[in-house]
Amino acid sequence: MVEAIHRTAFDAMASRCEIRLAAPDGHMAELLSRQAVAEVRRIEEKYSRYRPDSIVSRVNAAAGRSPVACDKETMALMSYAAALYGASEGLFDITSGVLRKAWDFRRPSVPKPQVLEPLLALVGWNNVVCEGEEVYLRQAGMEIDFGGFGKEYAADRAAGLLIEAGVRHGYVNLGGDMRFIGPGLDGRPWSIGIQDPRDPDAVVASIPISQGALATSGDYERYFELDGQRYCHILDPRTGMPVRHWRSVSVMAPMAIAAGSCSTIAMLKQQGGLNFLNASDMGYLTIDDQGQMLYRDIS
Repeated sequence: MVEAIHRTAFDAMASRCEIRLAAPDGHMAELLSRQAVAEVRRIEEKYSRYRPDSIVSRVNAAAGRSPVACDKETMALMSYAAALYGASEGLFDITSGVLRKAWDFRRPSVPKPQVLEPLLALVGWNNVVCEGEEVYLRQAGMEIDFGGFGKEYAADRAAGLLIEAGVRHGYVNLGGDMRFIGPGLDGRPWSIGIQDPRDPDAVVASIPISQGALATSGDYERYFELDGQRYCHILDPRTGMPVRHWRSVSVMAPMAIAAGSCSTIAMLKQQGGLNFLNASDMGYLTIDDQGQMLYRDIS
């Protein structure tokens, strides 16, 4: 039976999302896509900090009071967060989400030290206790947030379901965090454009990719400019201030969760980000604050 590429667009995790897959007919494509979308929504509902019934919200509500029982999936994500904290030398810290309370990127205003300091006191992975299947935040007011890798994890899970169902061509794209199932029907790689971080209608490069994943972090998603300085939403957990060295970092890796985590760590490491990327086994495309682009292909 002749297959064709079918596209499903949907909204999830505050992003425009898309699934492309090869299937023999539209009905089969719809069934397969529905399973993948349901998995994305399951993860969003389970871990969204915006839902009071999510496991993340329950852990945060119990901060400083009591541990919260968590399932194996959640404990595995907590273990991953611990690994990221170590690999980034403390820069990738899932307790740093509280810093968002000091910043409103819809208006150009830098928070004063007296606003940041009490929030910085709540940041610290060392005050997260994971024992057995329980998570406890030692300090009242602390929060965890899986936003740093939640979309990428969902992309991997959705793609995994499609691969198990026999899909061999296509990809899952959750707001630019992409996991590839296989090349196009003609065997050629997909050509993925990398957005120009200073022009939303332009691309700076196109990356050919058939397998693995691609994720980008940048200073252009949420930001404001004040006195000639750009302030973006990626915050250094030590200072509470936005990073500055990179305009964007795109990483190619076997899994979306690894690609996204590494791109964010490189942004957080600023001048040290390139050494971090070069020490990895991953391909990348970086654009620094002067607009200089570097590309490493590992295919």
